[in-house]
Amino acid sequence: MGPPGSALPACLLGLLLLVCRGDFGRSSELAFVVEPSDDIAVQEQPLILYCQVEGIQPITITWRKNGVMIVDSENAFMLANGSLYVSRFQRLRGDGSSDEGEYDCMAQNHYGLLVSRKAKIQAATMSDFHIHPQNAVVEEGGVARFQCQIHGLPEPVILWHKNSMPVNTDNERYTLLPKGVLQITGLRAEDSGIFHCVATNIANVKFSREARLTVSGSHSTVYKDPMILVGPENLTLTVHQTAVLECIATGNPRPIVSWSRLDGRPIGVEGIQVLGTGNLMISDLTVQHSGIYVCAANKPGTRVRRTAQGSLVVQAPAEFVQHPQSISRPVGTTAIFTCVAQGEPPPQITWLRNGQILETSDHIKLKNNNSTLSIYGINQADEAIYQCLAENSAGSTQASARLTVLWADGLPSPPQGVRAETVSATTIQVSWEKPLQNTKEIIGYVLHIRKAADPVEMEYQEAVSKSTFQQLVTDLEPSTSYSFYIKAYTSRGASKASEVTVVSTLGEVPAMPSLFIKVINSTTVQATWEPSIKLGQHEGFKLYYRKVHLSQYTGPVLLASNITAYNITHLDASVVYEVKLLAYNQHGDGNSTVRFVSLRETVERTVLNPPCDCMKDEQNNKTSTTGIIIGIHIGVTCIIFCILFLMFGYRGRLLMCKNVQEQLSTPQIPRSQRSATGLVLNGATRRDRDDRDLNGKQLDMNELERLFPASPSQEQQEKGIMSAHSLSAPHDETQISTLPLDEFSIIEEQPDPLPKNPHGSSPAAPAPNHGPANEG
Repeated sequence: MGPPGSALPACLLGLLLLVCRGDFGRSSELAFVVEPSDDIAVQEQPLILYCQVEGIQPITITWRKNGVMIVDSENAFMLANGSLYVSRFQRLRGDGSSDEGEYDCMAQNHYGLLVSRKAKIQAATMSDFHIHPQNAVVEEGGVARFQCQIHGLPEPVILWHKNSMPVNTDNERYTLLPKGVLQITGLRAEDSGIFHCVATNIANVKFSREARLTVSGSHSTVYKDPMILVGPENLTLTVHQTAVLECIATGNPRPIVSWSRLDGRPIGVEGIQVLGTGNLMISDLTVQHSGIYVCAANKPGTRVRRTAQGSLVVQAPAEFVQHPQSISRPVGTTAIFTCVAQGEPPPQITWLRNGQILETSDHIKLKNNNSTLSIYGINQADEAIYQCLAENSAGSTQASARLTVLWADGLPSPPQGVRAETVSATTIQVSWEKPLQNTKEIIGYVLHIRKAADPVEMEYQEAVSKSTFQQLVTDLEPSTSYSFYIKAYTSRGASKASEVTVVSTLGEVPAMPSLFIKVINSTTVQATWEPSIKLGQHEGFKLYYRKVHLSQYTGPVLLASNITAYNITHLDASVVYEVKLLAYNQHGDGNSTVRFVSLRETVERTVLNPPCDCMKDEQNNKTSTTGIIIGIHIGVTCIIFCILFLMFGYRGRLLMCKNVQEQLSTPQIPRSQRSATGLVLNGATRRDRDDRDLNGKQLDMNELERLFPASPSQEQQEKGIMSAHSLSAPHDETQISTLPLDEFSIIEEQPDPLPKNPHGSSPAAPAPNHGPANEG
């Protein structure tokens, strides 16, 4: 990639990377031993929030509520162990303030500042009942259901009383559900009575209204289809809690209640319990318990069934899978912290620097959904404690790590005189001078390379020997700006970065088009080429053509970038033409593609196979009787000639071109370059075919001389052959495309005498050379 001596040995590069990435040890880190936790406080009662920290002393602890610093007062102050004491918790004070909110503690020492998780503190409350039990009249053997519902913090415990006495829970027909539901199955006359519920938590005790249950008649034997009175509700709970999915079904005979998951997964047996005759209870919830549960009531012995369903969503508080680790890094290197958390819903990650929300910049980047923190080109100001906060609706957690920035005395000063010079569209030469101070311990240099428009993290490096002060950077993109800077490395660390220099690569000319030539008639050829999308950025095409024995081209013919064909007309059929095509853009002309073509074969075919244009002859002579008679004779003669020609055919030498689209030619080859076993044409050697035909006759070299007539002189011939490289070329690099002899088949047959015209002239006269006609 660079000049000799610039490539750094692999062992030296490894040493440089080791210096960059080495961890120089850890001291006792500032960390929380105990953090404040969520709590429910009782009105007018004291509250204690705990916070315990370890680390290098001295350590200062302070508290915040809703992000505002708490100042010690008669109502709230910090204890000697760092905990916060609230003497009389108030949900609402006379001045409108409240002790409810989010509390966190902050710990600070010489190395930085740390913030605990946020603890949500709420006041214990209990509302009035918003659902009371209702009177019910149920026949004997049926099912009765009473419900109470009340909100409170913490969740109230609901108990049932019958006739002012607690319900006997030992009775298997009586089922009490945690959410305030009482179910009585297989009703009997003694179940009649007055029911009410009692709700209790640390805030209060409340009683619901009373409801009367009346059991009527005797057990019925009339058949009734199964029916679900109450199905499961949609629940959202947290891991380790208990879920109760209610399902009450009636019918005669009593239906059988079963449970399944809508997704077909098994419910399992661990932590699963059936309450009463069909309620499903799942203890110690996990995220895997989330799903849609289906309650089915089946008539015994049949397929008659009724179903009801409800969803269970289990949330999990954020927890860390990977904690960030404290690291030590030299000045100018890169520090990376990784923090991976999981939870349901997926937690959001936030980074803090010394307790303040971290702001990204050109040298501080967050990637992978904020799970990776990268600090590029670190300096002394970046030394701090960095925290990762993971939060979701189920809870939050935090983890921290410290960055120590290393700076060794006696390191080299930055390299001097950094220069970058453009060499080509893909290459830039970077050079520099050694540092002014502390150069004895230098073990090498590292060149930092980045596209000027790319972020800092897209930078890459190339290591260079200590004795080399230049580097050839290759494989760059054309017309692109790049920035460069240098660092000098010792075994103890790196110097500061040199000044940054920015330079752009040259623009790139288009690629070389593929050119094909097709003979249209005796005076016209068509040039075609590939679509422009394969050539890169370009503005259009330039087309040139000339007779091979002449030095001057006709052209350029400028063609738009969307043109892929052009007809060259008014050509001379007796000579060989050279056609050249190139693409160009604002950076210049690309390499050209060259083809050679001859129209002579088309002319000979036309002369040897004249058309029967009898009508034209007849019209030219219709003005007189003599003309009519002559026309008739000419017509008859023409018809006879055509019939004889079809009967006997024309026997002669024929040159058949396998590829019609590329009927190419080249100047005559000197006889000294020919051999008995092969021919040379534009550098291609015929080795695969025998130079004898099926009859064993010697191949006639005059056939090629007929197709490629000699130039007026040997000097002009050589001049015409070399002109593609030396004369009037729009670009120095020109590719001459050749047609190998494998594209031709040569057949020799017994010659027949060619018919002479009345005046003894040759079958085909040279066509006059008219100027080019633009037929794109």
